[in-house]
Amino acid sequence: MSTNQSAQATRADGGGVPDARQLRTILIAVSLALMAVIASVTGLNVAQTHMAVEFGASQSTVLWIINIYTLALAALLLPLGAVGDRLGRKPMLVAGLGVFGIATVVAGLAPTAEVMLASRVASGVGAAMIMPITLAVITSTFPEEQRGKAIGVWTGVAGGGGVLGMFLSALLVDVADWRLLFVLPGVLVLVALAMTVKSVPNSRERTAHRFDTLGALVSTVAVVGVIFVLQEGPERGWTAPETLIGLAVGLCAAVGFGAWELRRRDAALLDVRLFRERALASGSVTLLVVFGVQAGIGVVLFPFFQAVLGWSGLLSTLAMMPMAVTMMAASGLAPKLAVRHGARATMLVGTATAGLGMALMALFVSVDGGYLSVLPGLLAMGLGMGLSMTPSTQAITASLPRAKQGVASALNDVTRELGTALGVALLGALVSAGYRSAIDGRLHGIPLGAADTAREGVANAVEAAGGTGPQAPDLLHAARESFVDGWQQAMWAGVAVMAVLLVYLAFRGPAATPHGAPDETETMGTMQTTGTMQTTEMTKTTEMTETTEMTETTEMTETTDAR
Repeated sequence: MSTNQSAQATRADGGGVPDARQLRTILIAVSLALMAVIASVTGLNVAQTHMAVEFGASQSTVLWIINIYTLALAALLLPLGAVGDRLGRKPMLVAGLGVFGIATVVAGLAPTAEVMLASRVASGVGAAMIMPITLAVITSTFPEEQRGKAIGVWTGVAGGGGVLGMFLSALLVDVADWRLLFVLPGVLVLVALAMTVKSVPNSRERTAHRFDTLGALVSTVAVVGVIFVLQEGPERGWTAPETLIGLAVGLCAAVGFGAWELRRRDAALLDVRLFRERALASGSVTLLVVFGVQAGIGVVLFPFFQAVLGWSGLLSTLAMMPMAVTMMAASGLAPKLAVRHGARATMLVGTATAGLGMALMALFVSVDGGYLSVLPGLLAMGLGMGLSMTPSTQAITASLPRAKQGVASALNDVTRELGTALGVALLGALVSAGYRSAIDGRLHGIPLGAADTAREGVANAVEAAGGTGPQAPDLLHAARESFVDGWQQAMWAGVAVMAVLLVYLAFRGPAATPHGAPDETETMGTMQTTGTMQTTEMTKTTEMTETTEMTETTEMTETTDAR
């Protein structure tokens, strides 16, 4: 029995194809579940001061409360996505929502920092059970002609949900209590759970191969090592022993994972040979860069709004909404453009537009220009990222067979998380370096103590200005202008990265197809990990059978009758 016959995704509930109403309900359910996960990534950022005061915690502990969620989520995405393929996607989604919901309640009531840390770890585990399954449910349930639109909604929520969640969190912190931050994801989880139990069909992988336990463990170590370095490097120092050890462990585990998966071949957790395919490779690289740029932009924008323009946290978050809304709208438009013009052309336009947005912000940002000096760039960024994300996600999920959609979705999510951590670390470092370089020549006449404080960052300079008397306006002007200089340095670096991505997509993006022809990413969806191509009719026939043995028996009987 061949591998592509022994591992098939089947409807475990025995039901038929969902009708239009059920498909809408399914899409709403998984979108709400995804929104709860995404909102929890960024929500606590606006409550750092409140947690430090209430728990009597250090800044390092507060950052761990925020970052440990992302670390657990990213590390477990790939293994739990594969488990969901085997055990059933609906049971995994229900269990994940349960774990996430309970952990959210505990976090909202946590009396100490230690309890909060533990609840955030549990939330990350639940999120890792939820996130890959939400996309896998879409790719394994929606008909091909509607799948692109559904993925567009999913990517819009994934891209814009963080900003929306942060805005609502900032609103709650400003008008009520910071612990109410956990009400939003809690309500989203309850509604998603009820809709999932009622409407989401179950599907799972049938395979004779044992689960790749070693591959799952090694992949977890690799992701933990890399994410730890990207999160802690800016705080601890890039040459600190902890940073170097984490980097060595992460890279060694990543190399070991690749070698082990090549050896496993048919039974691999993730067949790394699939990265030879243009669709999978280009989709992954694009998501890595796009989400890295988006996260890095956030690192740059919030200090600009708060320290340079003097805005509140709520107003600063509201100022990010135009980019998020534009991104979500473009994500819904992208599938239509990809059908008409091809995935590669849509990704190229999106990448070029996002790069243009960064160039606009680098050229026109200024202290005197305020918000209007960055708004055109924000809108262009949102449009470009929305156009890039949907076809990239489709390229990844369509490159793996239906039986591996949990793994495909997890790969998509891991790429997003790695890109986010990488963008925050690199663009944040560029802004800081540019700021320190620029402010050194602008501190003449400023008291020594205040000058040293100002060199640490623009927010530190604003705080120190209060004790400098008549030199306060000069210090504030120097800090704000220096931050703009650092901003421009980071934006031009981002433009260079987007230019490299543009060239890569032009030569190695998904294969261009004529109008009306099936795109490479669609035809790749019928390939199994052995590289054997099945036709669409064979795939549909296989999915309707209960097991492969029944199919083979039927074929043998028909042959005998014909004779």
